[in-house]
Amino acid sequence: MEIAVLLNPSAGRGRHAGAAKAALARLEAAASIRVLSAGTREEAEKAGKAAVADGVGALVALGGDGTVHLALQAVAGTSTPLGIVPVGTGNDMATCFGLPTDPVAAAGVLAEALKANRHKTFDLARLTTAQGETRWFGAVLAAGFDAIVNERGNSMRWPKGPRRYDIAIVVELARLRPRAYTAVVDGKRLGFEAVLLAIGNCTSYGGGMKICPDADPHDGLLDVVWAEPISRATLMRIKPRVYAGTHIDHPKVRQLRVESIELDAEGIVCYADGERIAPLPITVTAARDALRLLA
Repeated sequence: MEIAVLLNPSAGRGRHAGAAKAALARLEAAASIRVLSAGTREEAEKAGKAAVADGVGALVALGGDGTVHLALQAVAGTSTPLGIVPVGTGNDMATCFGLPTDPVAAAGVLAEALKANRHKTFDLARLTTAQGETRWFGAVLAAGFDAIVNERGNSMRWPKGPRRYDIAIVVELARLRPRAYTAVVDGKRLGFEAVLLAIGNCTSYGGGMKICPDADPHDGLLDVVWAEPISRATLMRIKPRVYAGTHIDHPKVRQLRVESIELDAEGIVCYADGERIAPLPITVTAARDALRLLA
């Protein structure tokens, strides 16, 4: 069997290069490997789709959640299974789908699954933009404070690295204000104000922040979690509780479980699996068993 490997050498800021090389060797012992070369994210996504169209036995994402997100665009809704070898910073999707977070151990699981022709199915979220473009995500979509911080950080040319996101948090905290959202949830129209909003197929984003602690990628539903208008001080008190998922018990935090949601708010660009997607409005629908995962 030939499998294609979508490789991101800069994942995890390159700190796991040795483990990535060992994981690749482990896969080479189980199957013929085609490493997909790409200079940009657009090229990587195109290469993944071409490999699936070409009939590879599986597509393996060797990288972080961003690499997995690109691979999902190729395999979602197809019979081609996905393999994940996590070498990123957060690796939320590997955790969500029950895979080892150690790259070599994860490669071992994939190798055994390939030999046994074994896979598991998981739900995904299907997103449609206002322009009609379809994107898939596996973990969480952010469309509130965290998305605004990401957008601010990505627009900054200085400083380099994660420090700019620390600065972006400070800047956006100073500008914190509730946003007016409109939503159509399973056919019912809602209007509300919020400072933080997430839509989860899985529980966590940002390296273990359990923003949607009850999300289950097997139930055919999405979890929508938002924080009603709160002060800066309250937001900063709630945020650390997200790692344990206990923020959901705060009286200003709301939760819905939905099959589909149309969401709109002025001036917000949403991010899914940590990747920039599009400005609102969007429509997100739960897609049951849309992913075949080597596990």
